[in-house]
Formats: sequence, structure tokens, C-alpha cells
Amino acid sequence: MVRTVSGQPGRIPGSEGPASPAGRRGLARGAVRGGRGARQRAAVFIRRHHLTPYALLLPSAVAIGLLLFWPTLQIGEFSLQNYGIPQVTGVAPTHWVGAANFTATLSDPEFWLSLRISVIFAAVVVPLTLVTGTLVGLLLNRLGPKMATFVSSTAMLAWATPAVSASVIFIWLTDPDGGVVDWTLTKLPSWLGGGPHWAGFSWTNSALPVYTLLTVLVLWQGFPFVAVTVLAGLKTIPVELRESARVDGGGAWRIFWRVTYPLLKPIFLVLLLLSVIWDFGVFTQAYLVTGELGNRDEYNLGIYAYDRAFTMPPSYGVGSALALILTVILLIITVGYVRASVRQGAIQ
Repeated sequence: MVRTVSGQPGRIPGSEGPASPAGRRGLARGAVRGGRGARQRAAVFIRRHHLTPYALLLPSAVAIGLLLFWPTLQIGEFSLQNYGIPQVTGVAPTHWVGAANFTATLSDPEFWLSLRISVIFAAVVVPLTLVTGTLVGLLLNRLGPKMATFVSSTAMLAWATPAVSASVIFIWLTDPDGGVVDWTLTKLPSWLGGGPHWAGFSWTNSALPVYTLLTVLVLWQGFPFVAVTVLAGLKTIPVELRESARVDGGGAWRIFWRVTYPLLKPIFLVLLLLSVIWDFGVFTQAYLVTGELGNRDEYNLGIYAYDRAFTMPPSYGVGSALALILTVILLIITVGYVRASVRQGAIQ
């Protein structure tokens, strides 16, 4: 303590500086007020520029970037290299080849054959899956709660069955040595297409029988998801709309096309795009049913890419180029269909 001019006790100059307890408390309060002010300014900025949805999506966008975009960039880098086991092990240096992998792929006749098979297969399986799933969904909507729960749960077992297990089961069913399918076809009358010529028939020796079996397999596994999704959409449609259309004399077909389908267009759009993505380059089922790279005339794009990338000697650069080509094809299909749907008013 010191005496001031008036004789009153005073404080030593600098005793309330930053080093003193009072000074530290003042700095802490200032820091808190500064941090609180910064948060308030940030909140005002977010509200003013309507950035709240983007702020909520930011964590998911970061996760997607780490899980998808970064591997995609790596695949793009590998597609421009002659990348194989020597480069993986570090025995040989990186060898950049530019667009040579893409040129070699696009000039390969097997690529165009596999692309044609993939397009035909998707053009057959996707409509069949959507139609079958929609019909089952409409049926489930008309059943009682208990029966609908039982049927939908049973159908979902097919969708939940692993692809490998389902493929092995279908291979056993169509085995030429005692398979149930061949035995049943031999017992059918000739006017139903049966007969003794089905005895010992092999379903994996040519492309048509293989993809017929693969179509049934993918349809069996795919329609339950469509059915349950359509059922969920039907539950959102007010019952009064269908009852009004029925009172006006509309039949089941007309009610579906004039009432149900327009309201469920966005759902059908998502189901169509997912089915195309899943079925266009289907690999697991096709790889097992065709006999694990047994017949090159049965390759779709998924099997062709696997063969070029991992068959000895492996060429990961060519496989990466094929992966990018398949991605571009699916993006073109997706963007084209979405734009057409926007023009038709299916989505906003």
C-alpha cells in the first residue's frame, strides 16, 4: 500500500496488471465475451445466408469424401499408369501411360461383348424386378395386417439372403446331375415345354441359359425390396383418393395409373436408379453362376473388369480404367433419366 496526495491509501501501480488475480479474471471474462461474440456473429452469418442445411450436411459430406472421393481419385491415378504387382511391391517404379489403358479397353472386342450382355441383362431384369415388386406391394396393401406382416417378412428373407448363399442354392437346384429343376422339367408334359430332353441339361454352358438362371436369381433376391418400398409409399396415399376414384367408376388399372402411380413417381424413380446400378454390373451372382471365369462369352462388365484386373499377371491400371468407364456409363444413365423425369414433373 502507498499513500496518495490526499493521504488516502492507494494501490501500487501495476498491481492490477495481467499477472495479478484480478487481471487474470478480467482477461478470462474478456476471452469468454469474445468467444461468445464470435459464436453469435457466426450464427447470424449462417442464418442470414441460409447455411444451416449445409452445416448439418458437412460431417456426412466429409465422411463421404473420405470413403468415396478419395478412393475414386486413387483409381483415376492408377488408370493412367501401368500398375501391377511390381509397382505394388515397390520392385518397379511408377510407369505413367496416359490414356493407353482406356484405349486398350475401348478397342477390345470382349469389352463391347460384355457391355452388350450387361445392357441386355439390365434391360430385362430391371423391369421384371420393378413390375414384380410393385404387384407384390399392391397385394400386401390389400391384405390384413397379420397376413401382410407374415408375407412381407417371408419375402424379405430372400432379399436378406447373402448373394453367395443364394447363388450356391440356385446352382444346386439346376445341377445337371440330379438337380430339382431338370427333374421337374422332365416330368412336365411336352405342351408345357417339358420332356426327356431336359435330363442332364447344363445351365452354364452357354450365355442364354446362364443369364436365364441369373435373371431368376436376381429377380428372386431383388423384388422384396421393391415390394416393401412400394408398400410404404402406398401407406402414405390417403384412402379417400382411391375411394373417390372407385366411386367415379374407375377400375383397379385406371386407379393405379391415374392416382397411385403419379403420387409414387419419386419412389419409382429411386427404385429404378437403384435397380440399374445394382443389376448393370452385377458381379457376385454372375461370377458364381457362370463358373468362375469359365466361359468368356458369358462375361458381363463386372466379370470382365475382374478378369482384366486380377487374372495373372494382374493389371490394376486396366481394372481402374474399366471401373471409371462403368461409373461414367451409370452416371450418364442416372443423369439422363433424372433430367427426363424433371422435365416430366416427376421430381422438382
